[in-house]
Amino acid sequence: MRIAIVAESFLPLMNGVTHSILRVLEHLQERGDEVMVIAPSTSDTDVSSVVKGAYVHRLPSVPLAGYTNVRVALGGVNRVKRILADFAPDVVHLASPFVLGWRAVQAADQLGIPTVAIYQTEVPSYAARYGVPFLENWAWNRVDNIHLLATRTLVPSTFALNQLRGRGILRVDMWRRGVDTARFNPAKRSTAWRSSVAPGGERIIGYVGRLAVEKQVEDLAVLADLPDTNLVIVGDGPQREALQTALPNAVFTGFLGGDSLAQAVASFDLFVHPGEFETFCQTIQEAMASGVPVVATGRGGPLDLVENSRTGWLYEPGNLTQLRDYVQDLMGDDAKRRAFAAAATASVQGRTWPVLSADLVRHYIEVVAGIPSEAGPTELTSSKGPSS
Repeated sequence: MRIAIVAESFLPLMNGVTHSILRVLEHLQERGDEVMVIAPSTSDTDVSSVVKGAYVHRLPSVPLAGYTNVRVALGGVNRVKRILADFAPDVVHLASPFVLGWRAVQAADQLGIPTVAIYQTEVPSYAARYGVPFLENWAWNRVDNIHLLATRTLVPSTFALNQLRGRGILRVDMWRRGVDTARFNPAKRSTAWRSSVAPGGERIIGYVGRLAVEKQVEDLAVLADLPDTNLVIVGDGPQREALQTALPNAVFTGFLGGDSLAQAVASFDLFVHPGEFETFCQTIQEAMASGVPVVATGRGGPLDLVENSRTGWLYEPGNLTQLRDYVQDLMGDDAKRRAFAAAATASVQGRTWPVLSADLVRHYIEVVAGIPSEAGPTELTSSKGPSS
């Protein structure tokens, strides 16, 4: 197949969107597909124009105010239309579309090229967190317009599926995310790494992710005084300095990737994720694959990933007392924590990137053939925590 991937963000910026694209590119390269990635330009001169066999067409861009490593592509629909017309793809893959993706879905529609839109980021809900709540309705209108025009939208969780269907977007199917269970594995647990961040032998409560407003990392301050524990924050971002002030006793490792990240995650005793705006949350899945139970907010993607009283706990959004209680519940009971850890690892087996990427190709083939989306689940099941 000839596939154009339109990336709202891409290398050198490493985030959930970029990570997913890279895994998909690996699969498409193995298949022998011809792939082009359309992405914003970067100021990094060391970035290659060919990534995993795909040519990367960079569009002029400007840095996003207050978040300078995120760039927004410039230009109109016609510019994207010319690029797509020249490449003549069978299908256009829209990776977390919002700005560039909006132009691309219009361009593809005008050219009669089918599109698969990946709903991966709940951009409208970021508005209130960034102090501009008046933009939320405008942002939702943009999301609606993109996904109503797309041939098919793929969502990573039941929450996201219900969210979009509730907005009248009906051509929606589920496509979850893969996890590298060879890389993220309990065997990567390191006594030496644990000693470097918890020299007194404390149990380690870990977080991995961008240090940005929407991740709500400051909520972890409620865990700061738990006895015999150390809070370890893995990641970087615009909020790092503020978070180091708010969490003075936490260990901040900065960004980790590759085997260093896998070692760190497997060395946690418990993984926590306080963000309320995750459509999936890949870091939770990586922690579970690493044999680490999870305490996360009970909204969005974590609802599908974390099974209460089996692989971790989900707390009510905003209920930080409940967050603290659930963390104490697992940190104070080694046998329960080990049982949750084993169940967490077992729950993600079979969710490999090759399997998920093959499923994505099936969606490509179906939209090219004009096969309609399948019906999927439309209701969430509720999960209750431990009785008090």
